[in-house]
Amino acid sequence: MSCCSTSAGALRLTAAMAVSVSPNCNCNCNYSSMKKTATMAIRAAKSNIIRCEVAINAVEESTTLQIGARVKVKVPLKVYHVPKIGELDLTGMEGEIKQYVGLWNGKRISANLPYKVQFVTDIQGRGPVKFFAHLKEDEFDLV
Repeated sequence: MSCCSTSAGALRLTAAMAVSVSPNCNCNCNYSSMKKTATMAIRAAKSNIIRCEVAINAVEESTTLQIGARVKVKVPLKVYHVPKIGELDLTGMEGEIKQYVGLWNGKRISANLPYKVQFVTDIQGRGPVKFFAHLKEDEFDLV
């Protein structure tokens, strides 16, 4: 399967396209002919862009962490986003993994804190309060 979004012959037929060809293309396409065709297409018009890039199939990481797993925060960690509480220390609190945000529309993204964890804490005068915090894998342990 080719990683190109279109062939060089099809590019010649499409005069209203600007074409960008990646030099890191790993497919069997002829880079020099596509570059020449791209130059001709760029001269014709600059309305659409087609890129020849390697398709990366994002597959979820095979980890033991599942959505719904109970976790306990093992590092000193303070959050400031819970309403009407200035500072809340999450150290030792238990929560539930609700979402893995390292994938978006089937593609891997560079989320620094990929695990969305829901916590429930009792606040004096308010009762139980649910809130979320985004954590890294090394900041919590499975319960």
